[in-house]
Amino acid sequence: MSIRYSQDFKDSLVKLHQEGRSLKSLAEEFSPSKDSIAIWVKQATPIMIKGQSKTFKDVKHLEKRLAILEEENEILSRIA
Repeated sequence: MSIRYSQDFKDSLVKLHQEGRSLKSLAEEFSPSKDSIAIWVKQATPIMIKGQSKTFKDVKHLEKRLAILEEENEILSRIA
């Protein structure tokens, strides 16, 4: 059984990690696995794309949106 953690909880652990706390100490104190915390940190870490700062989560959202728009465009081009 997996435990669902709130976004606020995840964000607070990410902030603590960015302030210097180790993944191990956070996992021991707050109970999520080191791997889970590492994923949350990765998702929150900014990436520079064409001069704009985006998070991993932003990029994934944009990729999904792009796929939907490409599919819609393909359907519309078949109709025309």
